Amino acid sequence: MKTTKFINIKSIFLAVILMTSLAACNSQPESNAENSKAETETKASGEMTPVLLTQQQFKTLDIEADTMGKRDFHGVVEANGHLQVSPQNMASVTAIVGANVSSIKVFFGDKVKKGQILATLSHPKLLQLQTNFLNDWNRMEYMSKEFQRQKKLYKAQVGSGKDFQKVSADYFTLKGDLKNLESQLRLLHLDPEKIKQGNLYEKVPVVSPINGYVDRIDVNMGQYVEPQKTMFKIINNDRIHADLLIFEKDVYKVKIGQKVHFSVASHPDEMLTATIFAVGKSFEQNPKAVHVHASFKNRGNGLIPGMYITGRISTDNDYSYALPEAAVVKEGGKHYIFSVQKEKEGIRFTPVEVVIGQTEDGWDEIKLLSPLKPGTLFARNGAYYLISEMKKNETGEE
Repeated sequence: MKTTKFINIKSIFLAVILMTSLAACNSQPESNAENSKAETETKASGEMTPVLLTQQQFKTLDIEADTMGKRDFHGVVEANGHLQVSPQNMASVTAIVGANVSSIKVFFGDKVKKGQILATLSHPKLLQLQTNFLNDWNRMEYMSKEFQRQKKLYKAQVGSGKDFQKVSADYFTLKGDLKNLESQLRLLHLDPEKIKQGNLYEKVPVVSPINGYVDRIDVNMGQYVEPQKTMFKIINNDRIHADLLIFEKDVYKVKIGQKVHFSVASHPDEMLTATIFAVGKSFEQNPKAVHVHASFKNRGNGLIPGMYITGRISTDNDYSYALPEAAVVKEGGKHYIFSVQKEKEGIRFTPVEVVIGQTEDGWDEIKLLSPLKPGTLFARNGAYYLISEMKKNETGEE
């Protein structure tokens, strides 16, 4: 009995040792795998390592270092459109009455002044109009005297009321007709006072209603022009302005008084400046956009209505930290700048993750993810070289 009991205890002891050994063997590879995986993840997600340059490398690469200052950044809305002239500075010159063109005194592109004669018209009915006015004027002298005479007789109860009423009706009718004819003559740019003296005009002038340039001539010599037919088109290019289309998503950003910097297709290197003076209140449907009008500040030469333009509207100002574009590099979907610190061994460049805001005139708006320590120096150029050196150090390349 004693022997049997000893054997059982021994067997149990050996079994426990065997199970413990197997468990240790099984857990060791798993533990090693976990440690290896953790090391790999740490290496993959580790922070970017600084770059150390010698003084000689620093001078050779001509890297500039300085504290990070601030500058104004303007919100920008991209826009395009055309040069236009407002309706007040375009004129369609018409023939007020039907007549024949007897002379044309201007040519395409001529500069004209308000009131300048563009052409002359002639027709028998124009002479008849003047004759009718002259006859009515002469009759008016007689009717005026007769009206005053009948009025006195009527007040003195000598003349009959019927005679006075008839004379009154004839007098005021003639007075109205005369006023109408005089207005027609003035519309034709004829002087009624000269016609009253018997000086009739054989030709009627067609004059420019505005200052500008002759853009179109739609008549020729001897042609009969109907009333209200457009004979000339005058455009005042001195009053040209920018007509821009702003898409729906940007309309709320645009306001009267904002500056527009733009160029025309024929002069892409010449930047012009204008100021918004009107913002449309309804959408065009194709494309869905609003018209914005801007007047010139520094008008260039050779600008013609209809020219295609591309522009940038400066919206809100933002005073922010900024560095030159050469100081910023993008790596792994993130943006970095490099802080600079002098050490015994050389110059240490430490990558600092930032968020880039606006970019304007070669400068990037820098948004820091953590507070900036006063006096910190940053590289102002060479960011791509520094990131390359950093990668070499991480991979062990020479």
